[in-house]
Amino acid sequence: MVGSCSSCKSGTTLQWAPGHPTFISRVQIIGRNEPVVQVLSSAGSDWTKDFGTGIRIRKRRYITAVSGSGGGRRMRTTVNAAATETLQKGIAEFYDESSGIWENIWGDHMHHGFYEPDSSVSLSDHRSAQIRMIEEALRFASVSDDPMQKPGQIVDVGCGIGGSSRYLARKYEARSQGITLSPVQAQRAQALAAAQGLDDKVSFQVADALNQPFQDGQFDLVWSMESGEHMPDKSKFVNELARVAAPGGTIIIVTWCHRNLSPTEESLRPEEKELLNKICDAFYLPAWCSTADYVKLLESLSLQDIKAADWSAYVAPFWPAVIKSALTWKGIASLLRSGWKTIKGALAMPFMIEGYKKGLIKFAIITCRKPVS
Repeated sequence: MVGSCSSCKSGTTLQWAPGHPTFISRVQIIGRNEPVVQVLSSAGSDWTKDFGTGIRIRKRRYITAVSGSGGGRRMRTTVNAAATETLQKGIAEFYDESSGIWENIWGDHMHHGFYEPDSSVSLSDHRSAQIRMIEEALRFASVSDDPMQKPGQIVDVGCGIGGSSRYLARKYEARSQGITLSPVQAQRAQALAAAQGLDDKVSFQVADALNQPFQDGQFDLVWSMESGEHMPDKSKFVNELARVAAPGGTIIIVTWCHRNLSPTEESLRPEEKELLNKICDAFYLPAWCSTADYVKLLESLSLQDIKAADWSAYVAPFWPAVIKSALTWKGIASLLRSGWKTIKGALAMPFMIEGYKKGLIKFAIITCRKPVS
C-alpha cells in the first residue's frame, strides 16, 4: 500500500539511511501481529531544519509503511514523520552528488527521452529526445498554444536543475516556479536561469512536494516529470498537485510505475519485488505503485479528462545510452569524483533495463484537468 491508496499492492520495502538508531513502528498487516517496518526515532518537534541549508520545514505527519518482507498485503499503519525525513534526506544528498555529472554529460534535462521504438540514436539524439519528451507530454495532455489559453503560471514539481521550468517558461512566455529537495539543484537551476536571461520568469527553491509552499489554485499547469517515484505518500502527492492547480488547470505526471496487477493478483511476484527493491535501494525510492493506482487516486478527487498511457516502448534506448555514457573515460572519472551514492546508482542501472524488458517497470504518463468549479 502506498499512503492511503488502498489499491497499491506492490509491497516494496522502503529504504532508510543506514547507521542511525532506529525503532520498530507499530504496523499491523492483516493476518499478522508482529511489527515489520523499521523507521527512525523522532525528536517529536513540529519543525526541523532542512538538510544542509538551515531552512526550517514542517515535519510531515504521515509516512508510507510497507512490509519488510515485501508481502504486499493491505496494512494499517502508525504514522511517523521521521521516516519521510530520512528518505528525503537521502534523495537530496543523492541529487546533490549526481546532478553535476548528469549535466556535464547529458545537459540540463534530467529525464528520459522520447524515441521512435527500436531506433538507434547518438548522444545528440538523446538530448533532442529529452525535448521531445516534454513536447509529447504537452501534446498528450492537450495543453494549448493559443495565446488566450496557454498557461501563464507553471509549477515544476521535482524540477532537477530546472530544464523543464526554463523550457516551459520560454515556450509559453509564462512564469515558472520549480521545487526540489536538493539545495545544489535549486542553486544551479537559478544560476542557469540567470545565464539564460530568465531570472524574471523562473525561480527555484528547496521545498517538499508533499507540502508545497504555494497557495491553492495557483498554477495553470502543474508539471511533474519523473519525480512521483520518489514520493512516499502517493495520495498526498496527488492531493498536493490538485490543490495547487488552478480551476481548469492541467496536471501532467510522468513517472516510473510497476505493471498493473491483474484482477486475480494480490501483489507482484516475489522475484519482481526483489528487483524493485534493488532499484529502490540505489535511487532512494519508496514503494512503487501502478498506473492504475494513480488513475484511481485522480478519480477519487473528481478530476476530469483523466488519461494514461504506457510509453515504455518510447524510452527503451534511454538506459542503455546512460550506461554507455557512464562507461566513457569522462563518465568514469566523474563517477569516481562524485561519491558512493552516485556510484551505487550507476551500478543499479542494469536493473532498470531488466525491469523494462520483463514488463515489470512501466514508463507512464497520467494527465487530467481540475474542474472549473
